[in-house]
Amino acid sequence: MTDVHSHILFNIDDGSYSIEESIILLKELKSIGFTNVILTPHYIKGSEYSANNQIKLERFTELKEEIKKQNIGINIYLGNEIFVCNNILELLEREEIVSLNNTKYLLIELPFHNQILNLEDIIYEINLKGYIPIIAHPERYEYFQKNYKLIDNLREMDVMFQCNYVSILGYYGKSAEKLIKYMLKNKYVDYLGTDIHHIKKTFVIDNFDKIKKKIIKIAGITYFENINNNANSLIHNEE
Repeated sequence: MTDVHSHILFNIDDGSYSIEESIILLKELKSIGFTNVILTPHYIKGSEYSANNQIKLERFTELKEEIKKQNIGINIYLGNEIFVCNNILELLEREEIVSLNNTKYLLIELPFHNQILNLEDIIYEINLKGYIPIIAHPERYEYFQKNYKLIDNLREMDVMFQCNYVSILGYYGKSAEKLIKYMLKNKYVDYLGTDIHHIKKTFVIDNFDKIKKKIIKIAGITYFENINNNANSLIHNEE
């Protein structure tokens, strides 16, 4: 399986604090069936979470060497969870941010409480340049929880969605659980991610069998497998 959303790259954001913690998390993911993990540290312009690509690549290379040294048998890829802003394309050109494994796919985070009124314009500009936006954990955003039509409208624009595995068990509350069920039933979920940060917060690992069973019960085994196939294709820049 492929995890398209994680905060395992150490000393970059609010995720892993050390290379040792990163290795532990990767071993845990391997134990539940993941063989590919995209590392997606936060990028929030003007904040402490705004490391450029050179810094991320240095950490990434160090972690990759340690994986090989310990013979863990898991592949890692570099990306970002990019907090939405008006100049995403400019940040890509300046190499402040990176797409998922240098593909056409961008993982984009939105504000949790306040709706971005020009989101459709931003998405249009991203599409115009040949990139495909993937909205990170839409089930967690308050305005989507209150108005499912906003999700429907974005889907009509061919926007893709990545939901968090743990949402299906109510980890973020009933509203998020209700929305991910709606999205699964309507086949809006293109990708699933662990969004894992720390060894002290391993709910997704500890409950993965239960999570899988519940998703399959709602959406069916074929759809669940398709979601994972989507992630595998993404790594290779395929649709």
